Amino acid sequence: MSDTSNPFGSIKASKVVLPAIIGLGVVSIIFYREFFGSGKEFDTAVFGEIRFSLVSVFWMFVALLCMIGRDFGYMIRIRVLSDRQLSWRQAFRVIMLWEFTSAITPSSIGGTSIAMVYVHKEGVSVGRSSAIVMMTSLLDELYFVIMFPVLVLLVGSGRLFAIPDSPGWTHGIMIIALIGYCIKFIWVLALSYGLFLNPRGLSKLIYRLFHLPFLRRWRRGAGKAALDIVAASEEMKSRKSTFWLKAFFSTFLSWTSRYWVVNFILLAFFAAQEHFEHFLIFARQLVMWIALLISPTPGGSGVAEFMFDIFLGDFIPVAGLTIAMAFLWRLISYYPYLIIGAFVVPKWINDKFTPKH
Repeated sequence: MSDTSNPFGSIKASKVVLPAIIGLGVVSIIFYREFFGSGKEFDTAVFGEIRFSLVSVFWMFVALLCMIGRDFGYMIRIRVLSDRQLSWRQAFRVIMLWEFTSAITPSSIGGTSIAMVYVHKEGVSVGRSSAIVMMTSLLDELYFVIMFPVLVLLVGSGRLFAIPDSPGWTHGIMIIALIGYCIKFIWVLALSYGLFLNPRGLSKLIYRLFHLPFLRRWRRGAGKAALDIVAASEEMKSRKSTFWLKAFFSTFLSWTSRYWVVNFILLAFFAAQEHFEHFLIFARQLVMWIALLISPTPGGSGVAEFMFDIFLGDFIPVAGLTIAMAFLWRLISYYPYLIIGAFVVPKWINDKFTPKH
């Protein structure tokens, strides 16, 4: 992609509406299965079990604050990585564009693939934009590589992978999580080696790998990534430890805030539980994230709601309400980016791609 090409040129309104349709469709199917499946009669008494109070309002407010913390952390990070070349307003635009793109593309693609364009169009050079995006990728994966084993030690692998309501999933989930973790760990090692020790060596290796017949279709993108690694290396080698501490702290703030949204939503309605296993809920979400990375749907729509039902259903004491909590979670953590994007994207395209006379 050139530095002047419009990343939204091929995006149609259907791509914005489609994730919402898929998500709502899956919610409807699971809702029907829970309340009407196998000859069940709809029982309104289930919803009467929910206790909504001032405590609920407080914890829902905290959940919203976590969403703000998620994006605020990203804004801090991109300002740190750009040496504050981006203002707070520019950082907000870039993050919202990035989140919007992630929301309308499959999770396996995400917004990272065109994020360099967003950064560059805010006045950062092409090489430096590539370096910033590469550094965000390294920091995001490093967070997972560090936090996952820590949480496994805290909660125990037996409890983490045991799904009481879906015991058949346990073994498969464990295998997926281990494979996903190994891939991320290898990627962090390879990227660190390339960025800090031998960028040209890693670049040549990528070129050779993607000339193999079964990888050739991705050769062009791999070639760009190889060039980005070399450019990013020059940016990173001169950085001091304080720079990396700030960058990782903002990454920690963003991802931890993202995961704790679910914890506070559940607290809002089920705070009366005697034991609320926050770290186990947190750890389960990391496993969910691995599963969502292979989702073929835009923004993980439908798959996210289904995974919520599987992974977190045993933390909801009222039978049949899991899907309602899943919908509320997505309503707070996903759908706002579709709405914000509808306002930010048109103005940004007009400002950056419309010729000025």
